[in-house]
Amino acid sequence: MTDTTKFPDPTYRDTVLEPLFDAAKLHYAGPVRAINRAHLVMLAEEGILPRDVASKIARALVEIDAEIDLTKLRYTGEYEDYFFLVEAELKRRLGPDVAGALHTARSRNDMDHTVFKLVLRDKADALMEQAMVLALDLIKTARRERDTLIVAYTHGQPAQPTTYGHYLAAVVEVFNRDGERLCAARGLLDHCPMGAAAITTSGFAINRHRVAELLGFAEPLRNSYGCIAGVDYVTGLYSAMKLMFLHLGRVIQDMQFWSAFEVGQLYVPNSMVQISSIMPQKRNPVPIEHLRHLASMTVGRCDAVVNTMHNTPFTDMNDSEGEVQVAGYAAFDSASRVLALLDALIPACSIRADRVAANMDAACVTVTELADTLVRSEGLSFRQAHEIAAKTARDVIARGVPLRDGFAAFQQAFTDETGRKPGLDAAGFAVAVSAENFVAVRDRFGGPAPAAIEDALNHYTYELGECGEINQLRRDRAARAAGMLETAFNALLVE
Repeated sequence: MTDTTKFPDPTYRDTVLEPLFDAAKLHYAGPVRAINRAHLVMLAEEGILPRDVASKIARALVEIDAEIDLTKLRYTGEYEDYFFLVEAELKRRLGPDVAGALHTARSRNDMDHTVFKLVLRDKADALMEQAMVLALDLIKTARRERDTLIVAYTHGQPAQPTTYGHYLAAVVEVFNRDGERLCAARGLLDHCPMGAAAITTSGFAINRHRVAELLGFAEPLRNSYGCIAGVDYVTGLYSAMKLMFLHLGRVIQDMQFWSAFEVGQLYVPNSMVQISSIMPQKRNPVPIEHLRHLASMTVGRCDAVVNTMHNTPFTDMNDSEGEVQVAGYAAFDSASRVLALLDALIPACSIRADRVAANMDAACVTVTELADTLVRSEGLSFRQAHEIAAKTARDVIARGVPLRDGFAAFQQAFTDETGRKPGLDAAGFAVAVSAENFVAVRDRFGGPAPAAIEDALNHYTYELGECGEINQLRRDRAARAAGMLETAFNALLVE
């Protein structure tokens, strides 16, 4: 029978405390080390701790870091987590009075949220850097494919001609907006909770700005209650991540559709194709399927974190900590796999011009420009022109010939509608219904014509540069802080 007077209960130990301990030693040892050192430096600089006491603690922290092998640590129930293990080691080496001084004016509450922010900060920075690489490679591929014709689909049906470069530019535009949202969410991680203590700060004259500086934050998070109750840094980050991979999932679905045998306008290279074990003629572009489910898993993992916060109290709570934080890290793992695989796949794929031409011919996708041409050259209303174009399209589809072979049908439809012969001759008709002309005349802001595409790609590159500068400033601040902390902490060692 279980002894209900002794902590921890074995089931609680196995289901909660041991998994938390294992996660802490894997993810949080580095951040806890940095927080211990930054807080100690501040206590010494502000005169809250005598320098000799701070020096003893600093030397003990160095010894603990050198002597404890995290890989060999196993949960025994003696310590709740890595934080308490370090505290116990300090007590063993220095005695309770000196060891306990390190915890002056702080709490597990402000420490936990600072730890989580430090971990998420690094993960978000790595993800944004990877997203930047993909965005630049998408721009490069869009330039390469600027003039490559494709069929654009709406409602699953062939609609109009455009270029693969125009399509990829649209992908980049959305991806850049997703990057901006992620960059903004990353900004929420730049405010340090340290100094909030349990809820209300401290009666000691602590310097919250100094600790924030030493840990590489832009500034302290102001309201101490919000430091331990506000989880918008979590929900905001994972919401932004979710949108990025939800939107990429739509592009991945297009790749699946375009590479289908019946459509066939996207060619996936052999290096990204698996052959059926029984049907040797089948080329299965299964990386696209893996991309689709990995993107969906990322969305689901982000949702799991955000939804866990739903209807929780506005206070310090385990619902935003420990296991929930670790569960969220899996979203970064699958997200990274998606970005890496997309960055390998998209530049390697190509458009099959023969299938594009066949699908354009079969679906009369240029007929809209025939109607537009009639409005411009013949002075017709668009509705009149639309009716003539529709009759022409019905005729060539019924005969199974491409639209360029429909001049006679066009002449008849024009005469029936207007009571006169068209001014557009056979040569002009052929130009009007060509895919190349369709794209070329759409030389408008945001359109598919070459000049418009180049202008757009230049703008997207500029946007990425701005985002890259922000990311670099954040990395530089973290690097400076690491050096500053090392210098200030080492100064305590020589006392």
